[in-house]
Amino acid sequence: MAEETAVAPKKKGFELPHVYTICFLLMVLFAILTWIVPSGAYERVEMETAAGTRSVAVAGTYAPVEKVTEDGDLRQGIFELLMAPTRGIQQASDVVAFVLLIGGAFAIITKTNAINAGMAALIKILKDKDVLIIPVAMILFGIGGTTFGMSEEVLPFYAILIPLFMAMGYDSMTAFLVCFMGPQLGYIASTINPFNVLIAQGIVGIEGNPQLWLRGITWVIMMAMGIVWVMRYAKKVKDDPTSSITYQDDFEKRVEFSVTDDVMDVEFTGRQKGVLAVFAAGMCLIVWGLVTQGWYMDEISAVFTGMGILGGIVGGLSEKEMADEFVKGMADFAYAAVVIGLARSILVIAENGMIIDTILESLVNLLSGVPTPVYTTFLYIVLGLLSFLVPSSSGLAALTMPILGPLTQLVGVNPEAAVTALAIANQTINTISPTAGMTVAGLGVSRISLEQWWKTCWKFMILLIVVGIVITAISGMLPA
Repeated sequence: MAEETAVAPKKKGFELPHVYTICFLLMVLFAILTWIVPSGAYERVEMETAAGTRSVAVAGTYAPVEKVTEDGDLRQGIFELLMAPTRGIQQASDVVAFVLLIGGAFAIITKTNAINAGMAALIKILKDKDVLIIPVAMILFGIGGTTFGMSEEVLPFYAILIPLFMAMGYDSMTAFLVCFMGPQLGYIASTINPFNVLIAQGIVGIEGNPQLWLRGITWVIMMAMGIVWVMRYAKKVKDDPTSSITYQDDFEKRVEFSVTDDVMDVEFTGRQKGVLAVFAAGMCLIVWGLVTQGWYMDEISAVFTGMGILGGIVGGLSEKEMADEFVKGMADFAYAAVVIGLARSILVIAENGMIIDTILESLVNLLSGVPTPVYTTFLYIVLGLLSFLVPSSSGLAALTMPILGPLTQLVGVNPEAAVTALAIANQTINTISPTAGMTVAGLGVSRISLEQWWKTCWKFMILLIVVGIVITAISGMLPA
């Protein structure tokens, strides 16, 4: 009698709601808070920073604001709650458009099968050392994160690595860890990233990045920790596929991402090499533009669109094939794009209720007059908590550094501690936060739930937080 293949049943128990539901519940929570938390605001001025012109708060200018005046009611009711998704998507329209266009352009390149064939050829060269693709990819992504704040740019790589890693005997979570944690750890350990370190230093008045050496050491530590963690997870899954948290889901993903047993045996043709040359040139152009020209999403979208069109032509696709793939690619990324808009709608409610500045002012008052290690730990926690409200690193810097920078100096602590705490705490929290657009977008593209992600990463996150607190304390105790 033929032996039946056992399929492990899904465990029943508590499950997190859908990510859309989580976003809506958070919207409800913050709408309620606008009725409870007093409204208030700092005065703001326009300031030129490393990341462009920013509206920054002026320290010592916080003043309460009446919730109900002749001009309107700051309390967010049911109608405002229902309008928040529309306003959130509108305010995040640049990111939403960016994600959709990248999805469409990248689908054209994917149709040529050039990247899969190229990666398969590389894995054949590595032979039985294919696991080395993990540290190589993570280091490259980490360099992007620490230098120019690589985040949105990594979204297309999920579609590349998921089928390849699954074909090598790993799971979709392994591919997600490589794509997500590589740039994320680099961003956490930012060295010259203009979107957190440089903008924060500019606001505080620090010149020359004096703790660059410490930031470099932090990058090495963070990347080493992450690579070891991901490689251990990958080995466990390859040794026992049923130990994967995405084991059941990956059966469907193998169909969705077109994973076949012969994916590693595809021929690497001349046309595909040409497509890869276009892709590589485009990525180099993006890095150059980000680092030297101050490019952002509009320019990157233009390059990706050009890469898609030129890659399709070089790859031998017809006009109809390119158009069809572009539409399919946008559809595949629509889920992630909507999540980004819904995450932004949570902030719309808090901003319209004018409670963010009040929360910041209350937290600042708690930090006065404590010893340096205690102060830097509270600083880290405060910036981490505020990251749930303001996931954007540049936005959080513009909001908090005018207040926390001078406060840090007043209590006799090196003001670089405020910059270090911002860089590490913000992106550490964004790694698990349902309000962080790129986190939920990556999970969405990978078809991984927040519950699965939290169960996978919680131990590593505790380690990451402890290391971040220690490094922030060292930064604060160093002489200014």
